[in-house]
Amino acid sequence: MPTPAEPGVLPSTKQLDAEQLYLRDFINTEAGLQDYTATWQAMKTFTQQRNKTTPDHLWLLEHTPVFTLGKAADKSHVLDAGDIPLIRVDRGGQVTYHGPGQIMVYVLVDLARRKLSVREMVTRLEQVVIDVLAEYGVEAYGDRDAPGVYVESKKIAALGLRVSRGCSYHGFCFNYDFDTTVFNRINPCGYPDLQVTDLKTLLNLSPRQLPEKAQLCQQLVAALVKQFDYRSSKQLDK
Repeated sequence: MPTPAEPGVLPSTKQLDAEQLYLRDFINTEAGLQDYTATWQAMKTFTQQRNKTTPDHLWLLEHTPVFTLGKAADKSHVLDAGDIPLIRVDRGGQVTYHGPGQIMVYVLVDLARRKLSVREMVTRLEQVVIDVLAEYGVEAYGDRDAPGVYVESKKIAALGLRVSRGCSYHGFCFNYDFDTTVFNRINPCGYPDLQVTDLKTLLNLSPRQLPEKAQLCQQLVAALVKQFDYRSSKQLDK
């Protein structure tokens, strides 16, 4: 299975191009679902190996089903993992679920270079989702005390970051079209009564009427480029 750790993921560059975001889109290729652990390791490796001249990266993908616990998460919020793997990782936050039908947006950004605090980074990522949902007539909002994006108190996007050497990895999960009842197995993000929704439910449309994933990904990338003041995005070679 291809993973972000494949040779050649780092574009060869001798000069800093801090104004351009490098994109790797696994969703709209034949790469298929990505293993969470392999992707997590690839993010850590990228962050450990990057330097002041390494362009920022954006990885779009979907995972095979997995529950993840933040580094300080309380395992009691996992009610019944069943046959779905449970992995403790190094991001912030409590427990959440990732799987097919959710668009993972991993942001590997040099915060120091872009002069961003972690708080501002979170706020801008939330705004990316808010802006894209607004294009569909959906009014969404962030929550400073419980990071993520919500629509009428239901969570549409979960967010968790890790910052190492002044650079971020992990990112946010956009709920596109999936069976949200899987969240009944956990207290989502540590909240027993939190409800989770997806774009299909919000738009009340059949899958054929939903925006194609390629279109939605393009909107997410465009909103992120605008929100973080990149000049443009450049697709990495497959």
